[in-house]
Amino acid sequence: MKNLYIFFIFLLFLIGCKEEVTMNERIKMASIKDVPDATWQKLAKKKIFFGHQSVGDNIISGVDQIISSNEAIKLNVIKTKDAKNFDGPVFAHSYIGKNGDTNSKFREFADIINNGIGNKVDIAFLKMCFWDIRRGTDVSEVFHNYKKTIRTLQKKYPNVTFIHMTVPLMSHSNSFIDKVKRIVRPDNSVMDNIKRNELNQLIVKEYSNKEPIFNIALFESTRQDGTRATFRNNKNSYYYLPQEYTDDGGHLNKLASKYVAEQLLITLAKLIEKD
Repeated sequence: MKNLYIFFIFLLFLIGCKEEVTMNERIKMASIKDVPDATWQKLAKKKIFFGHQSVGDNIISGVDQIISSNEAIKLNVIKTKDAKNFDGPVFAHSYIGKNGDTNSKFREFADIINNGIGNKVDIAFLKMCFWDIRRGTDVSEVFHNYKKTIRTLQKKYPNVTFIHMTVPLMSHSNSFIDKVKRIVRPDNSVMDNIKRNELNQLIVKEYSNKEPIFNIALFESTRQDGTRATFRNNKNSYYYLPQEYTDDGGHLNKLASKYVAEQLLITLAKLIEKD
C-alpha cells in the first residue's frame, strides 16, 4: 500500500511537470478600443483577400460579431474570389485548397491572386489548417513550399502586402487518466501539436520584424488572463489550444472566434497606420 501511495505521488509530480507549464509568460493583448476611428476609416477603403478553410470561417464569424457591435468598423466582408468584386473596397475571403494538402492551398491561393486579384488587392494572406500539419508532416518541406509561393507572388505583385500566418493549434484532454497515459506515451494530439509548433517557429523566425505576421497560434494559446497553454515533451515546451476556446478540440468557439478576430483586425489596423 505504501509503494502504491509513493507511485501515485510520483505520477502527480510527473503530470505537474509535463502539463500546463506557464514558462513565466504572461501576454498582454492589444485592445480594439485603442485603435482610432480614423484608422478604421482608412482600413475600410482597402481591398483585402483572405484564403482559408473552417477555422477561417470561425475568424470571419468573429469579425462579423465585432462589426455588428462597433459602428466605427465598416468593412465590406464578402465571400468571393472573383476579381470583379475587387473594384471597390472589400474584405473578401474564400475557401482554398483541400485540408491535409498544403500544396493545394498554396497553388489555389497563387491562382486566385494571379487571376486578376493581384493587380487590385492591397493586402492578402492565407491560412493553413491544423489538419494540414500532423505528426507525419515534413514541416521543412511545407515551409519551403510556402516561402517559394509567397516569394514568387511578392516579386510579381510588389504593391501587395502579404501577411504571414502561423498554423492553428488543437487542444487535448487534461483528464487525470489521459495525463497519466501521456507520461508513458505521448498521444497523437500531442505529437500533432509538436509538428505545428515546429512549423510556427520556422515562420516566426523567418519573418518576425521583417514582414507582417499574424500569429494565430500565439493568440489561440493565450488565455484571457494572459497566460499561455503549454505542455512539455522531451524537455521542450510547446503550445496548444486551451479547452475553453473550443467545443471540438480544433475549431474556435464563439469566445475564441471574436477574440482571435479582434487581434486580426488590430493587425490590419497597425499595417494601415504604417502607410
